[in-house]
Amino acid sequence: MILFRLFAALIIAFAITPLAVAQSDKDADLAKKLSNPVADLISVPFQLNYNEGYASGDGEQWQLNIQPVIPISISHDWNLISRTILPVISQDGVIPGEGDQFGFGATTQSFFFSPKAPTRGGLIWGVGPVLLIPTATDGIATNQWGAGLTGVALTQRGPWTVGGLANHIWSVTGNDKDGKISASFLQPFVSYTTPKATSFTLNTESTYDWEDKQWSVPVNALIGQVVELGAQPVQFSLGARYWAESPDNGPDGWGARFQMTFLFPK
Repeated sequence: MILFRLFAALIIAFAITPLAVAQSDKDADLAKKLSNPVADLISVPFQLNYNEGYASGDGEQWQLNIQPVIPISISHDWNLISRTILPVISQDGVIPGEGDQFGFGATTQSFFFSPKAPTRGGLIWGVGPVLLIPTATDGIATNQWGAGLTGVALTQRGPWTVGGLANHIWSVTGNDKDGKISASFLQPFVSYTTPKATSFTLNTESTYDWEDKQWSVPVNALIGQVVELGAQPVQFSLGARYWAESPDNGPDGWGARFQMTFLFPK
């Protein structure tokens, strides 16, 4: 827990240190590409989330998601976009009677086959498989193999980006401890990017557990800014989240998010 509090304090302090704010058309274009989950842009986000209210209000959790996005050209017209989410979790009071835990969550690995150019109507899309990889530390999260399908569709007009990402994962290896997995993830999003590379984003990251018949619905409001650290473009984002719905013993009320994304344009 102390490690995550220190990490949060350091990166927030670093983010508010005076920097040369990027204002060029190039950096505004990078900010807009970050709103597109299947953009032809290598990025490495480090996303830190804080949630509280677990177990009737006594538990809290820090979750750092390491989320590299790597586009791979597979033909003249198509890209394969690899998106990985590896959670690192520190929590206390989340599991009643178990105290605090620190470790990894299960990894979500998505692959999107996406056309390099939008359709005539401006639609950008991608579809492909998604895998759940059992990297979780014992006691932190469900730890078994899963597989399913994922897709994303969006449009970008002027400064606006509007779209949604979805997937569904089923467990392919079962065990008595974790049970079966059948979960749908829905992420509608809208983003506005200014000429000074500032982005305002609103989304939800809703999950429906078909086995337990329960929703998890955090609503996120974020503001991000692309800056240049020497020659390295980086986007810092800060925002609040509200749990409109959560499962039994899940988080409640308000939370926070801080994200630092390293960009590697071609």
